[in-house]
Amino acid sequence: MRYQGREVDIEGRVRLVMESALTARDRVGVQDFVLLENYNSEAAFIENLRRRFGENLIYTYIGSVLVSVNPYKELEIYSKQQMERYRGVSFYEISPHIYALSDNTYRAMRTERKDQCILISGESGAGKTEASKKILLYYAVTCPTNDQMPALGECLLQSNPVLEAFGNAKTFRNDNSSRFGKYMDVQFDFRGAPVGGHILNYLLEKSRVIHQNHGERNFHIFYQLLDGGEDDLLTTLGLERNPQSYQYLVKGNCPRLSSVSDKNNWKVVMKALSVIGFTEEEVQKLLNIIASVLHLGNTQFGEGEEGETYITTETKITSLTKLLGVDGSALGEALTHKKLTAKGEEMITPLSFEQAVSARDALAKAVYGRTFTWLVEKINQSLALKEEIYHSGKGCSVIGLLDIYGFEVLQHNSFEQFCINYCNEKLQQLFIELTLRSEQEEYETEGIAWETVQYFDNKIICDLIEEKHKGIISILDEECLRPGETCDVSFLEKLEDTLGGHPHFVTHKLANGKTRRVMSREEFRLLHYAGEVNYNVNGFLDKNNDLLNRNLKEVMCQSDNQILSHCFRKEEAIDQKRPEMAATQFKNSLTKLMEILMSKEPSYVRCIKPNDAKQPGRFDEVLVRHQVKYLGLMENLRVRRAGFAYRRRFEAFLQRYKPLCPETWPNWHGRLSDGVSTLVNHLGYKAEEYKLGRSKIFIRFPKTLFNTEDALEAKRPDIALTLQTSWRGYRERAKYQRIRRAVIVIQSGWRGMKARRRAKRRRQAAELIRRLIKGFIYRHEEFCPENEYFHDHVRYSFLKNLRKNLPKSVLDKSWPTPPPSLIEASDHLRRLHMRNMVAKYCHRVQPEWKKQMMQKVVASEIFKDEKDSYPQGVGRLFLDSRLEREQINLKVVQTLGSDKVQYGVTVVKYDRRGFKPRPRQLLLTNTFAVLVDRTKIKQRIDYAALRGISVSSLSDGMFVLHMPNEDNKQKGDVVLHCHHVIEVVTKLSMMASKVNYVNISPGSIRFVVARGKEGFIDFVRGSELKVAKGKRGHLLVTAPQINSA
Repeated sequence: MRYQGREVDIEGRVRLVMESALTARDRVGVQDFVLLENYNSEAAFIENLRRRFGENLIYTYIGSVLVSVNPYKELEIYSKQQMERYRGVSFYEISPHIYALSDNTYRAMRTERKDQCILISGESGAGKTEASKKILLYYAVTCPTNDQMPALGECLLQSNPVLEAFGNAKTFRNDNSSRFGKYMDVQFDFRGAPVGGHILNYLLEKSRVIHQNHGERNFHIFYQLLDGGEDDLLTTLGLERNPQSYQYLVKGNCPRLSSVSDKNNWKVVMKALSVIGFTEEEVQKLLNIIASVLHLGNTQFGEGEEGETYITTETKITSLTKLLGVDGSALGEALTHKKLTAKGEEMITPLSFEQAVSARDALAKAVYGRTFTWLVEKINQSLALKEEIYHSGKGCSVIGLLDIYGFEVLQHNSFEQFCINYCNEKLQQLFIELTLRSEQEEYETEGIAWETVQYFDNKIICDLIEEKHKGIISILDEECLRPGETCDVSFLEKLEDTLGGHPHFVTHKLANGKTRRVMSREEFRLLHYAGEVNYNVNGFLDKNNDLLNRNLKEVMCQSDNQILSHCFRKEEAIDQKRPEMAATQFKNSLTKLMEILMSKEPSYVRCIKPNDAKQPGRFDEVLVRHQVKYLGLMENLRVRRAGFAYRRRFEAFLQRYKPLCPETWPNWHGRLSDGVSTLVNHLGYKAEEYKLGRSKIFIRFPKTLFNTEDALEAKRPDIALTLQTSWRGYRERAKYQRIRRAVIVIQSGWRGMKARRRAKRRRQAAELIRRLIKGFIYRHEEFCPENEYFHDHVRYSFLKNLRKNLPKSVLDKSWPTPPPSLIEASDHLRRLHMRNMVAKYCHRVQPEWKKQMMQKVVASEIFKDEKDSYPQGVGRLFLDSRLEREQINLKVVQTLGSDKVQYGVTVVKYDRRGFKPRPRQLLLTNTFAVLVDRTKIKQRIDYAALRGISVSSLSDGMFVLHMPNEDNKQKGDVVLHCHHVIEVVTKLSMMASKVNYVNISPGSIRFVVARGKEGFIDFVRGSELKVAKGKRGHLLVTAPQINSA
């Protein structure tokens, strides 16, 4: 809601209070019409309604009466949160709402243990049915639950769509108008949980079954069946989907509604029937009856030459026979003939055409009306207390809901409007009587002198209608029963003769000239409490008779349909006593209703529709004024305002307005009545403006309250400043105290924890020292508990020291000295660590370096400590080739073909004879080596044929490739010199897989010159490298000395 005023109740909950809206009254009006300054002005009343309607505030109070304006749109004020907001709240403590009235009624029932009732009235389309739904929903959600609650609550809610389908219809003013009156009792156990229910229905508009005004429809169920029923079902019932095919549905010329989906509503109704407890067989029998009414409407008659009447649509009789479960010939006979009893003899006479049509229509109305009554009884069975019959449950309390038609004034008013308005007269009489009584009781309880209230007593109108022998109903019954020719006009004449001098009765004959111009000769006028209404007497007698031919009753009594056999008792066909007339039946049921309502504490909801177009936001002042008049709201307001306009309990009044008086602010510690007296004296209230009761203050004029509220509004800034100052000071002091206490607690806890930790560490240190000393003493003993900790400490210390001092590379040979008990473990760890470092080093080596390392390893295996030039040779990188690709002749490459050169190097070849040096290229492939002289391959050396490789131990570059000498084709061993002898021999031995065939000779190398001939190479140390022919034909090689430094 929009209002910001708040109040803190005893339980500390903050709520919006009703008086808080008074400061915004110029914009949104007042929430209680009792507070209107000009309460006698109808214009002021309607203006207040208009303002609130414009702000979507659809609820307003007249004292304890709730006035509701239909918004024609969904408002966000019916959620479960809203229900909780109004639950358990005092009636005037929060903004007007139907939940507030529902909760107030419920709490009154619980606390006072007295039955309650809520009377909902208003025009068609004003929202009466929706109001009753909201009340039932509130009880279903907020009331305590028991084992029966879920099923019962669902039945209560699901009974609405069923009753709406069979009892509601589209009228000119409302698309879902209730065409019957409904009174529902909801029973509660001693805990306040719903345990049962009961429904009474009043004056179903049966005439709608056979006739509808233009723009209106028959009851919803007919259209729902045709639109939503399955094809198989319609075939079984002999129906087609087009409503225009049925005479009872075409007169209003309105088969479809844009605002209503008959198909969807059909599904809702079928589901609801299942929830309530209807069996499939009962639903089928019920639908058979609904279909039979449509077939009855299409039953046509013809007239013979002698005036006899016969049925022209025999197929319809066949369908009716099947659906109603009756004898076809007997039904046809009963529709065209009438059975009379005279002097104990029965006679059957034919009916005229008009009489046959009337008999058919009467049967249709009777079948539908009685079926509707059976439907209500069936719903009552599902709602009734399971253990006991209705109203017999021990400790049960009741809340009644009366959803009844409001005062109706149509362009043409007939028998139905007469009954409806008679009902409203009785309710108005009850309302005024109960309102005055409750006012008087409150005054007496509070010790306030009761002042006589002037109001219009409509008892004179009720007597005019219902008085025995003289009332309109008695005259109507008498005219219906009078032998001889009777008609509506004779009834009107008798009214004129009997009631001619009554001040509230006028006819054309009795009226003055001005009135005669607006009245027809078939009308009479009643001056109701809500205004004048003209009633046309045409049809009064027929509708009051509401008789069904006895032979039609006899046929229906024989029905196989269990519903119809229940509705048409066999005793009824035998009984010769004439049943009560419709008006008398209604009067008797209304009398019983008044007795029920008088036995309960009533609450009222007055529903108003703002416009006829059903448009949200539109407020038709003329239409609203019409309803305000017919609902008697101004009369209600005048009765409520006859004494004091405003009353509140002392505690609520003092709690709200105490800031306006220094003596009561901020707290009053004396008696509440003394505090209120002090407050009003300070405010300057005059004696005639207020009275103090025993527990309440009564304020006569709204202006006095408005001035007080305005003074409070002006005082609010000062109050707010004082409260803010006090609150901030209190909050800061409280905050400081909380922080101080928290600091002390934290400090104490922290200091204690530190001291405990320190003591614990000292104890542990002392224990540790004792264990170490004892272990040291027993360190040379066998392993025992005394030295266990000491040895563990020694081992732990060694491992911890080892972790910090592990070698960082494979070349680092250092290792901490282990204690005696860890020597073996230390050796294992050392080996594991070395393996780990080697593995890590190997993983870090790139493929090309791995290849390099492998060659160096092979070179080391061959030459280490064997040849003087090894350190220099192995220290240099071994290249993939010592020759560039361009240095190798293209013809040589072509000659080699698919054998790719893997390595090439420049060498010097010494001839076997004479040892003449010749420059050559040594090319290595995967399977052989070749010596190349420029463009020509001079010699091919297959690896498989290679017998060995010889080198000297000095620093020269000579090496000899030993070849087999058995083959004459071979030229002998090959003597070569190369500056990269370590690299060449390593690669050649690896490619030829002759690593183990490399021979290092310290003095001389013998080689084969030719088959059977040998040569020698002698090696000596010298200052420089020199190769020359020596003595005895040997090749002398002088190798320079290499400094090992």
